[in-house]
Amino acid sequence: MGTSLIAWPAGESGYLIDVPEADPALVAQGLRNIAGRRRIQLIDVVPGLSTVLVVLGEPMPDKLFRVLLAEIEQEPVEAAADTGTITLDVRYDGPDLKEVASLTGLSVRQIVEIHTGTDFHAALSGFAPGFVYLTGVPEQLRVPRRPEPRSAVRGGSVALADQFTAVYPRKSPGGWRLIGSTTARLWDEKADPPAVIRPGTTVRFRPVA
Repeated sequence: MGTSLIAWPAGESGYLIDVPEADPALVAQGLRNIAGRRRIQLIDVVPGLSTVLVVLGEPMPDKLFRVLLAEIEQEPVEAAADTGTITLDVRYDGPDLKEVASLTGLSVRQIVEIHTGTDFHAALSGFAPGFVYLTGVPEQLRVPRRPEPRSAVRGGSVALADQFTAVYPRKSPGGWRLIGSTTARLWDEKADPPAVIRPGTTVRFRPVA
């Protein structure tokens, strides 16, 4: 991979790998490949935006994990395949829409046009089952999280926060700015896979009246 990786202990048998210049998904895949060949048990491998959390089946001394990191840096890994494109119908009626307009200096119409005119990339899952962080938010739409999170956000709420946009898959607490809503069901525990949006998916939003 040609990058420099740094790791810190995380719990009794885990490490948090800092990935400043590489794709965390590729680092995670490289780790899985090497662990498979060397029969190292992995409990979990969770790529983030610039980190990879690794939970091992048993503790590994720092010295040995550094050797593993050096192997990962040399591991040839192909980019993950695109998992397709989905389009979600959105009613732009969110309770924070006017506030987002005030924060950005845009009109509500401009916000809708920019949001629906952008192809977003599903970068990683987190926070809750089916909640996927979508990147590619244009600079004009980047707004901070709410000062006070809501105790309950309706499932299907479409939101903005910093460099991300996302859809809340079910009712949950949340501090993102709500700009719209969709009736699409994004998480079904009985389905395979249960998540409609997965890392690698391209997501587009389409306005509906």
